[in-house]
Amino acid sequence: MKKDATKILTRYEANPIIKPEDYPGVAQFYNPSPVMYGEETILLVSVTEYASKARNTGRCGDIHGQTRIARSRDGIHFTVEEENFIKIPEDFCYSERFNHYIDNRVTKIEDTYYIVTPAMIMGFTSPCAMLGKTMDFKAYEFIDIIGGPITRGTSLFPEKINGSYYKLDRPGAGRNLADIWISASPDLLHWGEFKPVQSADYSMWNWKKIGPTPPVKTPEGWLVIVHGVTETLARRYSLGAILLDLEEPWKVIGKTMSPLLSPEKEYELFGNAPNCVFACGVIDDVEKDELRLYYGAADERICLATGSLSEIVDACIEGI
Repeated sequence: MKKDATKILTRYEANPIIKPEDYPGVAQFYNPSPVMYGEETILLVSVTEYASKARNTGRCGDIHGQTRIARSRDGIHFTVEEENFIKIPEDFCYSERFNHYIDNRVTKIEDTYYIVTPAMIMGFTSPCAMLGKTMDFKAYEFIDIIGGPITRGTSLFPEKINGSYYKLDRPGAGRNLADIWISASPDLLHWGEFKPVQSADYSMWNWKKIGPTPPVKTPEGWLVIVHGVTETLARRYSLGAILLDLEEPWKVIGKTMSPLLSPEKEYELFGNAPNCVFACGVIDDVEKDELRLYYGAADERICLATGSLSEIVDACIEGI
């Protein structure tokens, strides 16, 4: 009998913790990427305003999202800043066509916070994986494009493995099946050694798509929170986990057969994208054996769930 991963996480009783009705003009808050910055909990939050449109268009269908910084001292009460954080230099090729900076993945490597954004480019097949960095979450520095289309979910490992950087990707989009791949790099810019890691459809909650978040190092392996998509009468986004080998991270050594979190509450079932819970990362505390999962609910609100880190790892190991 496989461990029931659905019992590990507990939703914060006062969810949602960030909602658009508290910020006039905002239509959506969704898909946060969390990280600790000193004593602050930082969320890179995807935001769409009612008046936000893609450049050079005036059509409602071209409304696009941005990334803003949300800060908290207690990890629960956040203030969302008004300024858009992700930008691209005006002298970069086709910079005027870049837009829709959402669903970031942030990873701290040594003293630098690297951010990968699946940026859209009007008139071209996209998204692509756009790499940037920050030292203080006040200034953003664009680096380069490190993954061509169609690439979403690009997530960097927080340290080198056997002398190389690694990243997880989720190639594919739209109605196609989408799986997780891995690649290696000597410098975070030039990537090769591509290998498939985990296909969608290993369980009922992810038979259509599966996508990664930045890995968390545990004694047993690299823990990766993943989203999974099913699509019958309607799409359903859930969250689960896989466990990768510490030295050979393309090897899956564990996976949750049941999801960790699926849409059940009203704030997860109804919104801009109904029936959806979606995460872009977690905050782990090995000493407290705690994992904080900040997630988007129905592409409209930000919520929080917490649980035992070791129990999630155990659920992965028992599920293989």
